[in-house]
Amino acid sequence: MRPVRKPRTAEERRKRRHFRVRRSISGTAARPRLVVFRSLKHIYAQLVDDERGAVLIGLADRSEGVAAAEAKGGKTARGFAVGVALAAKAKEQGITRVVFDRAGYAYHGRVKAVADGARKGGLEF
Repeated sequence: MRPVRKPRTAEERRKRRHFRVRRSISGTAARPRLVVFRSLKHIYAQLVDDERGAVLIGLADRSEGVAAAEAKGGKTARGFAVGVALAAKAKEQGITRVVFDRAGYAYHGRVKAVADGARKGGLEF
């Protein structure tokens, strides 16, 4: 006998959580959405204006401004460096307030490090 529902993968469950949260979170030009994506090796962060459907700023742990800051430490340290660098670029464009979107991930580890780095860089959540 086959099951009523097929088992979901961890990625499918994460995407469902992300869509559920995205129903209530939206970024504007004045207050863009800071969205985080983490792969097994790297971490990415973007500032998105959902009204225009445009990415304002995007950074990864392999970006130029971040590579020097992450010389020592593991993936969490690289996440923190991404947050600080993203905040610096946002400040250059006059963005000081954002809405944090954890993209269905637990607010823990690298995702929290990006948020802490962005706060230290001067962004308000």
